[in-house]
Amino acid sequence: MALPPCFLLLLLLLLLILLPGPAVRLQGLGEGAEMAAGLPGLELLELPELEPPELEPECRRLLGAFAEGSAALSRCLARRARPVRLCQACRGHYSTLLGLYRDIALGNSSESHNCAKSILTSDRLQVVVTLSEFFNETWEAANCANCLKNNSEGLSNSTVEFLDLFNKSLTCFEHNLQGQAIDESPNNYTEVCKNCNGTYKMLNDLYNNLQKLNRHGSESGHSAHLCIDVEDAMNITRKLWSRTFNCSVPCSDTVPVIAVSSFILFLPVVFYLSSFLHSKQKKRILILPKRIQSNASLVNIQEKYS
Repeated sequence: MALPPCFLLLLLLLLLILLPGPAVRLQGLGEGAEMAAGLPGLELLELPELEPPELEPECRRLLGAFAEGSAALSRCLARRARPVRLCQACRGHYSTLLGLYRDIALGNSSESHNCAKSILTSDRLQVVVTLSEFFNETWEAANCANCLKNNSEGLSNSTVEFLDLFNKSLTCFEHNLQGQAIDESPNNYTEVCKNCNGTYKMLNDLYNNLQKLNRHGSESGHSAHLCIDVEDAMNITRKLWSRTFNCSVPCSDTVPVIAVSSFILFLPVVFYLSSFLHSKQKKRILILPKRIQSNASLVNIQEKYS
């Protein structure tokens, strides 16, 4: 006897309700595993824990030193950002970090070669390489090499001379401002302008000479800009001199400039005057005497009837 379809559908729904769910089945498997673990001879196999390969002691030391050097250089760059003193204050930190990166990347021993592989090129991000490139680009953008000696052991002689004049200028400004209020009028000629004019002029001339020397050096591959320390120091001094104290440096070539300018302005006057006189001379009418006119008419009549 065939069962009706509605009865079969009811039985199927009852079976689905009575069967245990996935969580119950997994729980049963877990209990079975625990029971099997408790029985002798039925121990489950355990997978070994995978650990990342350890760095060699020398590589770990170099990586830690590079991390400390990066932190020290970053702190120095941030603290010396205003006023800019990067090349003066941070050259030691940069040289140390450059040496550490060289030890990691270009070492001669087999340990250094392994350090280069495990630290520099073992992953896509390459954090150490990225940090090194950032510091190198910052140092090159600041043109610090133009302020240092060839071996970067210290500041160059021209930079030391410039910074000495810069400090003297600031000292002169401060000394002449004591007990004096700064007048903001544009025509004010303060004590600073009178007493510090010589020092400021020497500083400005030295800066211009250094710029000229650097432009000549740029033809051989060096940067045409001075280092950021010197540029920032000169900008600060010029702003104080011109904007704050309303001073100006008198030009020593005033007389030749005025003479040349007057000569150039006088040239059009000479040109138009000579043109006028020349044209007036052309317009003159030649008037012959009466005797010459009568003689000329007689000659014409004789030639006509001859």
